[in-house]
Amino acid sequence: MNEKEKMISGELYNSSDKTLLNERIKCKELLSEFNQVKYSDFEKRNEILKKVLGKTGKSFLIEQPFMADYGYNIEIGENFYSNHNLIVLDCAKVTFKDNVFIGPNCSFYTPLHPLDAKTRSQGLEYAEAIAVGSNVWIGGNVTVLAGVSIGDNCVIGAGSVVTKDIPDNSLAFGNPCKVIRKID
Repeated sequence: MNEKEKMISGELYNSSDKTLLNERIKCKELLSEFNQVKYSDFEKRNEILKKVLGKTGKSFLIEQPFMADYGYNIEIGENFYSNHNLIVLDCAKVTFKDNVFIGPNCSFYTPLHPLDAKTRSQGLEYAEAIAVGSNVWIGGNVTVLAGVSIGDNCVIGAGSVVTKDIPDNSLAFGNPCKVIRKID
């Protein structure tokens, strides 16, 4: 099994692998181009994003700047919107279903590093997927950590750090993020 296959399957992998490094370079160069495109040139911006992202709906808008590691592990559904400074470290799959709205300065981190210092110092890491359901609003400055699923019809309050799954129809916020109440 090569390092990319290990990464995708959630096993320990070497992120310095030449293939993975080249794929990150390709993604970051395309996103550098995206981030420099004139704001009003929506067609060019979306053309670049369709080269980067694994899957998109027909209607989406990602404000500049946007950063990712690989891009191909990111899937966005219909009517997706992200405000400025979206960061998606997509060593594992990151899925956003339909009608997802993300505030500014939000981050989604799939990579994890071993607690064991010896293993960590060898440059090994692993990754766990993130899933965001439909009709979700994520406030500004939210961080979503590896392995988390956010259900449908949720609102995540600004400044939250989401470390555990959030069930459908929940208002949740805090550090760590907790369900405050159900949304009817």
